[in-house]
Amino acid sequence: MGTEHRNLTWTPMLLLLTGVICNQWKVEYGQRNICAIKGSSVVIPCSFYYPKKQEVQSVKWAHGRSHIYKGPFIYDSESNYTSSRYQYIGDTQHNCSFKIHQVERNDSGKHAFRFSTISNNDLQEWTGSVGSQLKVVDLKVSMTKTNGSETIKEGDSVSLKCRNGCDVGGLSSSFTWFKNGEPINDGPILNLSNISSTNSGNYSCSLTTQRGLPSGVINIDAEYGPKNTSVSVRPSAQIHIGSSVSLICSTNANPTAEHYTWFKRSHDDDVIVGNGPELNFREIQPHDGGQYLCSVINKHGRQNSSIVTIKVKAYWPTFTRDVLIIATVATLLIVTAVIAIRRLTKKRIRAPTLTPPDTDCVEDLQNAVYINWPVLENNQPQAENSCEGIRTELIYATVDFTTKTKSNMKPQMNSHDDEGVIYSTVCRDQISIPSCSEEL
Repeated sequence: MGTEHRNLTWTPMLLLLTGVICNQWKVEYGQRNICAIKGSSVVIPCSFYYPKKQEVQSVKWAHGRSHIYKGPFIYDSESNYTSSRYQYIGDTQHNCSFKIHQVERNDSGKHAFRFSTISNNDLQEWTGSVGSQLKVVDLKVSMTKTNGSETIKEGDSVSLKCRNGCDVGGLSSSFTWFKNGEPINDGPILNLSNISSTNSGNYSCSLTTQRGLPSGVINIDAEYGPKNTSVSVRPSAQIHIGSSVSLICSTNANPTAEHYTWFKRSHDDDVIVGNGPELNFREIQPHDGGQYLCSVINKHGRQNSSIVTIKVKAYWPTFTRDVLIIATVATLLIVTAVIAIRRLTKKRIRAPTLTPPDTDCVEDLQNAVYINWPVLENNQPQAENSCEGIRTELIYATVDFTTKTKSNMKPQMNSHDDEGVIYSTVCRDQISIPSCSEEL
């Protein structure tokens, strides 16, 4: 019979009987060789047969040549410890198909079906020892460079090829290409010509029917020389003497810039004034003003920045303004002090014995300080006026230190004037100047 637990004596009659029985016990595999992409799900089609009077007691699937009879089994209908990745999708009649979810590399190998039947308390077991061979592969991406170099730089061309190890030649399947996880193209080959920095990224492929199972990733990193080099100034390009200022050099380069050099422009030639991405002035001085630029270098080239101009401003305008303010305040204090002293000592400065004529100017003579000077007529020589009595024009000014009136009369002018208010009056009139013999 087709069992492994029974010893038989083989005679011609028995061999004939055994052949008849064996035709009733068998397992057939729909695919003897199966190839699957890692991470996908695969079905092993299977059918089994047994005598009509038998009733199926259990079904099992084994993995590996040495376990197809005694196990351990990856699936056993009589066990509750089967992995969720393994699913029996057949029945207890004739379908013994088996499904493996998310196949892994270690799922590769032989898979065989074993079942048991019972009739009249007689347990029979049968194994389809031929089994089905499973191969698990990855999708692979290969890259061909036109320049033959290990690195890729702008302007080069690259060809990417997606390979399915299950196909002969690896190109018969339908593929979809992805860049950074986003679909970009279909087909087994992706050509990238005249590469720029925008082509940099992670590329992968998948079977079009299984986009959720991408291949391994291949990275394209397009290298290029420095570009968009510029200089920024902090806090400002116009700075006061003694302040701190920083010049920062920025560039876009791949690989990162290796050398930064700072130059100050002069009439004869540019002078090197520093290295590194920053040029710092802790206390800037007038001679630090001028035009600056930075030069950046990596293995693919060199680029100079645009020129930035630093203007150093002195503090003298502000200083002069402050001095003027202080001087003005000091002058006002001095004037106030003089006025106060004059009023405390009550010293009166009287005018010459000249009696001012009646004019329209009215002042408080007791509190007035007069400053008088004659104005000569245009046709009178100075010598004559000095010794002869003549009529000439007199201009005088009155500075009035107003005090409060002690009388009961109401003042004729503003009654709210406070003590200490200063008034000045300038009057002009014709007066007689005494002769030289009179003492002024």
